[in-house]
Amino acid sequence: MVVDLNLLHWIYLLFIFIILGFMIAKRDASLVCIIGIFILGFIATQSLSESIMGVFNSFIYAIVELIGTILIISVIVGMSTVLTETGINQMMISPFTKFIKNPSLAYWIIGILMMIISWFFWPSPAVALIGVVLLPVAVEVGLPAIGVAMAMNLFGHGIALSSDFVIQGAPKLTSDAAGIPISEVISSSIPLVFIMGVTTTVLAYIFLKRDLKNGNLKVEDKERKEAIQKNKDNIDIMSSKSRKVFAILIPIMFLIDIIIMIVANLQGGDATALIGGTAIFILIIVSIKAHKNKAIEEITSYLVEGLQFGFKVFGPVIPVAAFFYLGSEGFVEVIGDFLPSNSQGLVNDLGVALANSVPLNPTIGSITLTVVGGITGLDGSGFSGISLAGSVAKLFGTAIGRGTAVLTALGQISAIWVGGGTLVPWALIPAAAICDVDPFELARRNLIPVTVGIIVTTIVAIFMI
Repeated sequence: MVVDLNLLHWIYLLFIFIILGFMIAKRDASLVCIIGIFILGFIATQSLSESIMGVFNSFIYAIVELIGTILIISVIVGMSTVLTETGINQMMISPFTKFIKNPSLAYWIIGILMMIISWFFWPSPAVALIGVVLLPVAVEVGLPAIGVAMAMNLFGHGIALSSDFVIQGAPKLTSDAAGIPISEVISSSIPLVFIMGVTTTVLAYIFLKRDLKNGNLKVEDKERKEAIQKNKDNIDIMSSKSRKVFAILIPIMFLIDIIIMIVANLQGGDATALIGGTAIFILIIVSIKAHKNKAIEEITSYLVEGLQFGFKVFGPVIPVAAFFYLGSEGFVEVIGDFLPSNSQGLVNDLGVALANSVPLNPTIGSITLTVVGGITGLDGSGFSGISLAGSVAKLFGTAIGRGTAVLTALGQISAIWVGGGTLVPWALIPAAAICDVDPFELARRNLIPVTVGIIVTTIVAIFMI
């Protein structure tokens, strides 16, 4: 179904390019996003007051959509703080130092572990499970926090989420839209996921090594040194025996979470909630043991500290996310039902228009599916547009006479790598927040490796059709 593009579509597209330009130029895009939201609201409603209200309501909508991620990061940070102050964290991570001896091993070990865990439980819980424990180890051997974030992001939100071999949420959506069995999408995606993953992670590793060697990137450890000194100052608030008990008990508790996830088939938000709830109880139990009579006040203090961190990290992201949420169902929720009657959302309408405006052959088809997937990923979900990718793949595959499964897998990979995500800053906040790095800087470092990976993967797909 084709939707006639109107002024709202073109204004939205214009601001996408302006925002991308600001990001590439390493400038803050918040003001541009706010102006874009206001202009879209004014064009739709023809009301100054309603367009002003739309800006505020778009912020509320973005916060509601992101609140689960904000809370899990906040809770994990609060738990991490009490574990660090009591010395439990150092005792927990000591076994990993036997394997992570240098920045290269840190990058690959963290990445591969992230990928494996993400296949079973999706990336957000995986970030929470391994990020807090392995980040200090990696930094200690010389891999900066941005390198750890890249490893977790590329292997988890990139390779694992775009393939989704175990949970099969992504291939289920795309195969249904394309009208083909899910097994065909998965089998076609295996070589594409492999090429995309190897190209991207190897390039990212090469760039990291280059920047470490020439001094453009180094471990900025001032805050961490202060934390270590704080550990030494507060290490006597818990006995060595108690630290050892908790160092064993806490991983067991998270292991039990994993078992529950498997048995109860918990995925996505449910899996994240289980990890978050466990972290809250760990925070409470450790605080009671460490602070005794002062535990009631300290528990609140740790939670507040975590929440302050979470909202500080998300603050610059909310205006940007608010704008891009208007590209999907957020427009109707925030501004109102001013889109054409058969509209699938501004972003999807643009994707459909692109798909219907190009000639059809394997080369153009593959390139178009990659672009369509990437465009639908700009809303920061990665999943909202993959059904569209499946539908377009079916259209192209029918016209070409073959390659529907390959095109479907390609669109899925493009959408999720962009929006699921490794390029859209608000989609990669979990890894950025756990590592305490700027999500926009993480997106910039991912840009070249991911872009090259997408280009190489698209070329491979052309020959597979």
